Amino acid sequence: MKPAILLLPTVLLAALTGCTNVSAGASFGGFMAMTPAQLNEIRQEMDQIPPPSKTRYLAVKTLTSWENPYLTIQGRMVTLHVTLADANTSDLGQGGLLRPVGARRQDLNVRTSDLAAAMNAIPQTAWPYGRVVAIEEAHDIPVSARPEVRRNMEATIKNLTDIGVVVYEWQEGGAGLK
Repeated sequence: MKPAILLLPTVLLAALTGCTNVSAGASFGGFMAMTPAQLNEIRQEMDQIPPPSKTRYLAVKTLTSWENPYLTIQGRMVTLHVTLADANTSDLGQGGLLRPVGARRQDLNVRTSDLAAAMNAIPQTAWPYGRVVAIEEAHDIPVSARPEVRRNMEATIKNLTDIGVVVYEWQEGGAGLK
């Protein structure tokens, strides 16, 4: 297990409690709160996850059947959706009443400045398609907030590619790049 997994409770606690103690270098939409050495360490740890398998993730048609982490972009934060791997390796009862997929799913609101650390804290077993995330804009956002959401989307895509994560931009009506 990665040492960075120990960072997940801290990041989650900060995200859930609304912690505002971010270093002076932090900026909206960026990883400026991290030093270059920390960012490089995250890149190296993310490289331990295998490259993405296009044949597996391009076949997915709905986000409900997407097994890798995916992001919903909002104005000032990102919602990280993670489905943890099933600890039981047998096929008996998989996805049924006693082993529902929804019980393994976690939805976390994360500040964009904490996204790299949050992505790095996701267990390697939660990446069955390899190092790729689906990303979508939040639904039903007011017209006045759309430019801010789009800027956050572009910054998030840039930041994810900076740490070596392939971004699959999900469209409202189905999968695919916009």
